[in-house]
Amino acid sequence: MQKRVKKFIESVLEKEVVLEKPKDLSLGHFATPIAFSLAKEYKKSPMIIAEELASKLSNEELFEKVEAIKGFINFKLSNAFLEKLTKEVLLNKSDFGKDEPKKQKILLEYVSANPTGPLHIGHARGAVLGDSLARVGRHLGFDITTEYYVNDAGAQMEMLGLSVALAGRDFILKESVEYPEKYYRGEYLIDIAQKIYDEFGKDIFYDESRFREMAEFAKNIVLEIIKSDLKDIGIEFDNFVSEASLYDSWPDTKAVLVKNGSLYEKGDKLYLKSTQYGDDSDRVVVRENGIPTYLAGDIIYHKNKFDRGFDHYINIWGADHHGYIKRVEAAIEFLGNDSKKLEVLLSQMVQLLKGGEPYKMSKRAGNVILMSDVAQEIGSDALRFVFLTKKSDTHLEFDLDILKNQDSSNPIFYINYAYARINQVFKKAEKSFDDVVEVTFDKLKEEDALNLIYESLLLPSVLEEAFIKRDMQKITDYLYSLASSIHRFYNNYKIIGNELEDEYLKVLSLCALSIKVALNILGIKEKEVM
Repeated sequence: MQKRVKKFIESVLEKEVVLEKPKDLSLGHFATPIAFSLAKEYKKSPMIIAEELASKLSNEELFEKVEAIKGFINFKLSNAFLEKLTKEVLLNKSDFGKDEPKKQKILLEYVSANPTGPLHIGHARGAVLGDSLARVGRHLGFDITTEYYVNDAGAQMEMLGLSVALAGRDFILKESVEYPEKYYRGEYLIDIAQKIYDEFGKDIFYDESRFREMAEFAKNIVLEIIKSDLKDIGIEFDNFVSEASLYDSWPDTKAVLVKNGSLYEKGDKLYLKSTQYGDDSDRVVVRENGIPTYLAGDIIYHKNKFDRGFDHYINIWGADHHGYIKRVEAAIEFLGNDSKKLEVLLSQMVQLLKGGEPYKMSKRAGNVILMSDVAQEIGSDALRFVFLTKKSDTHLEFDLDILKNQDSSNPIFYINYAYARINQVFKKAEKSFDDVVEVTFDKLKEEDALNLIYESLLLPSVLEEAFIKRDMQKITDYLYSLASSIHRFYNNYKIIGNELEDEYLKVLSLCALSIKVALNILGIKEKEVM
């Protein structure tokens, strides 16, 4: 809808225009401030320019009214245009909001949590954002590959091996164990230690030379837990890439960096000249002992990414990685690639409440709140939805008890209730959605009904804006607003038995489709009965 209107205006004016949606729909469905940008060129007041252009832009097929208001040109869509679009959508339900396939290939990496324990609630936010972003992008025609980078090299793996050994001695062999300051903890480690004990016996818990073997064994189990927990909330990845598997290519990667003059030695360490690209200081890539650092692993990985020939790369990282961006961008440039092709989205922390009090941490995880515990308590749909109600780079706090409420305070209930209400109305009318596809809007004059059509047809532009701005909140806000309009219409108008019953039903069928498509794109199943 919005694209067609924009295309018409631009064809008449032969200029690119910005099309806005007025908050007050009585002023029109769309407006453009083009007159203000033309004032200098035309050497006239924007108000005069708007008046002159308004007459040129009149089109009875598209618009009921085109008028200039305080320098803006406002457009009120015609009933005939709204009816035409509604029929097109209802006849091609599966294509609603879809766009032509894009040539751009995108590699989207997200979650990438250390495989040392189950996912906690902080990981869930990035997971839901990444999966929803991929779903929306694919719906819009983008070729998106999703990827999980498995950090299975370095100190965290050594600590995992040690932690399993300690858990085995403490809980399986019932020894008195002195724990170091830093180690992993949680019931999941006891389960892993038991499996290791059953397969290898007790001696492995004392043999430091086998700690890496234990860590590898534990990592594989944890990865399966992570995959299972993600699948439970509707998330699956195209690729899993092991950090450890990439280190064989460090010599080749290092050779490229050396050739490009991006490394130097100092005090038996090897540094990357990352300050040349805005980093606070140059960063160590090889320690005194000759072992590559975590940054070296990321450099190898990003070389691997760019070597695969995608057009754009999106990383979703925790907010604590903000300072890491410049050094990775520097490495990409030193490798001979364009760092502007890399986009990093940051996901802020989450504060979880229950009944207004901080949510208790999981014994199974030790000192974090498990994503799986929260998903089990409120359901996958509520978990996914609430994580998308604020832009990812802002703080998020929510109370689990609110997400159990059966009223408007619970947004996912409120939206599903609107969808279920529409289904109930059709059931009472003894009609299906398909029965009203051919109904015309010749008699439909109520602004509330026409505005419902307009709101429902906005979905494609909402999806596009949400993807371009990487802001899924635009979709959740849209859904809540549309649900509010549906509830208001339901309460204010008699539908069954009204002389405009079929027209109203057709309007509501379009509303239902918009809710269903938007929810499904966010990985949420609509509810027909509540």
